[in-house]
Amino acid sequence: MTGNLYRGQAGLPFSSALRIYEPLAAFPADQQTVLRAAAAHKASRAAVENAELLASLGRITRPGGDPFPTGRTDLVRVVEAPGRTSPPGPPTPDAASAEGPQGAAGALLLYCPSQLVLRAGLAANALMEGIHGPLAALLIPEEQRERHQERIDEARAHAGLGRVHTRASTWGIPFSWFCLFQESDPTDVVESEGHIVTVRIRATIREALERVRYAVAHLALAAPDLDMLEDLTQLTDWIELFHQDSVVELDYGAVADKVYPDDSPLDVRLGIECLAEGDMTGAAAAYRRLASRWIPIRQLARAS
Repeated sequence: MTGNLYRGQAGLPFSSALRIYEPLAAFPADQQTVLRAAAAHKASRAAVENAELLASLGRITRPGGDPFPTGRTDLVRVVEAPGRTSPPGPPTPDAASAEGPQGAAGALLLYCPSQLVLRAGLAANALMEGIHGPLAALLIPEEQRERHQERIDEARAHAGLGRVHTRASTWGIPFSWFCLFQESDPTDVVESEGHIVTVRIRATIREALERVRYAVAHLALAAPDLDMLEDLTQLTDWIELFHQDSVVELDYGAVADKVYPDDSPLDVRLGIECLAEGDMTGAAAAYRRLASRWIPIRQLARAS
């Protein structure tokens, strides 16, 4: 299964994720048992990604028309705490070998539960409230939405969690996410069959908060009407919900094969610095570099 990760994404929308990994102590006691079991299973990262992809495809073709996850199983991603992660290096040659069992003996592990039930509910609500709401109502019958709301209520009552650890984006990465990272952060480049499967960049939550607060402070003064300022403010509020020893991860997903090597974190930082200094020419140049890289990706969403 691990060797099919790249082929399994062919023809699907590019999907990227921003994840928070927390130490075990940040979770309720009943969920800690589940997380320990996931770590003990030692599933490779590629196996987790494949399982999630196959499960999502299975829900699309499930008899009965219910596209929502049931919550019977919830995948967990595990990384080692800062100081034990690999430094930036050359691409790894194969997804299966690059993402072997995690957690050396004695390593402090951090956990990111998929929380598919909660995330699917949030996504459905956003779809229903958007411009495609009438179409969504046809695709997701009210009966199925009500049944899934019961799963959401049960998941919240059981896990005791109000925090969603993952944000997802299709057809491109929001520019605000790049404010959390710098080019010197630990980076994993995963390749398979001559393609880049994904690129993952990680930063400690302290570093991420310092960077996003810096961006918010400068944009509030230099460009208070910029849409990105609102995005960054919401992003800050979200990150502040988590344990101070957490790690933030940007997972490019399959779009990495189109854009990597990627200077977007640098271009976003330079653009904000130029705005703060009143250098409109420099800010415009940084935006043009970003636009030339990401607008073609976003246009694929409307391609036939």
